[in-house]
Amino acid sequence: MTARRHSRVLGIDFGTSNSAAALVDDEGHLQVIPLEAHSPSMPTALFFPTEGDQIAYGTEAMRTYLRGAQEQDPGGRLMRAIKSLLGSKLMDEQTVVNGQLIGFFDIVVLFFKELKARSERHLGFEVSAAMLGRPVHFVDDHADRDALAQATLERAARAAGFESVRFELEPIAAAFDFERRVDQDTTVLVVDIGGGTSDFTVIQLGPERKNKANRADDVLATTGIHIGGTDFDRLLNLGCVMPHLGLGHTGPSGREVPNSVFFDLSTWHLIHHAYARKSLAQAAELWRSYTDRHLHQRLMEVLKARQGHQILAHVEEAKISCSMTGAPADIDLDCVEAHLSAALTPEHMRELLAQQVGAIVRCAQACVERAAHGQQSIDVVYLTGGSSALTPLVEALQVAFPGASLVKGDRFGGVAAGLAWAGFAAIQGARQDQTEAELL
Repeated sequence: MTARRHSRVLGIDFGTSNSAAALVDDEGHLQVIPLEAHSPSMPTALFFPTEGDQIAYGTEAMRTYLRGAQEQDPGGRLMRAIKSLLGSKLMDEQTVVNGQLIGFFDIVVLFFKELKARSERHLGFEVSAAMLGRPVHFVDDHADRDALAQATLERAARAAGFESVRFELEPIAAAFDFERRVDQDTTVLVVDIGGGTSDFTVIQLGPERKNKANRADDVLATTGIHIGGTDFDRLLNLGCVMPHLGLGHTGPSGREVPNSVFFDLSTWHLIHHAYARKSLAQAAELWRSYTDRHLHQRLMEVLKARQGHQILAHVEEAKISCSMTGAPADIDLDCVEAHLSAALTPEHMRELLAQQVGAIVRCAQACVERAAHGQQSIDVVYLTGGSSALTPLVEALQVAFPGASLVKGDRFGGVAAGLAWAGFAAIQGARQDQTEAELL
């Protein structure tokens, strides 16, 4: 192990939906790693094919699976939102992939190895030090499980080949990236809306502050809540699509169809549970709970053809389209039944997501209150994270903080860039300490 190898730190934003990486070189220049072609991020996804041992990652994993699903032959197992398992008992368990057992922890290690290899190919040299981002809370209101989640993530990074591993809170990392564009002292509320969590920090930024080795005094408060983009996808799927398969349908007994299968089909990291033999048998028996048997036929078609990921991907696409354009978007359900679709309108999206958006905004307000600042003393609300462009959320934040400017940052690369700057600052601080020690 040489000092040279540890003089450069790879900033890694391991996200629920997408991951990104960046590095600041010895001359202080930021290098954003194009993990896929010219994209600074890649979906946090792996696809294990039925035949062969060539695992697909990122967009290729999603594309390979969805291509097979369209042909009603997925030909393997898709794993997505694996970060959601951190801090849970599932991380120590194994799952069946193509007839063989593999640990969920080992799947995380595989993804880290791939991210490390892609970064090193781009940089042209080995990197053995990492600055990992982490949410304010991996697990809400459970300190032991939260600590376990971070320890597990560190263990996975080390198993993937990183010899030095440090952590920084994701909203603080986003602030460090934004600080490079600040020309005066500014009090900022950072709003980082990821795939699995929403995190906040109130921090003081400025051109003179960015060179400080220790920024503890500048961080005024942090808060976080376990709600993110995958929760939005789940709620939209339940509200718009699953009724076409029987969710909320009243059967002959006057009772609604049992809903556990619909929740599994609407949650990225639980979809595969719905395809298990026992789950299929239970779903098949649900026909007695349906007045309209055609809805049950649709459900069984989805389960037998393993179309859950494909449907959820179409829901995600409609969410993005509806949010970006402010116009209704169709959720393509042709994979279920020819010419079938579900409409998503801006009004319906606001209604379905109102409770979660409200909880996120209240958590942001609590961060400001914890910092002992009134709303008027927040100069900027800085938005980052893959789900930060959601229109209902942006509108709610504007109402909650009317005296602050709202700035939209790099949704997918900002945290990784900030982590790279944090890693660079740590190395510079260590060198300064060593110099001072030698002088003494």
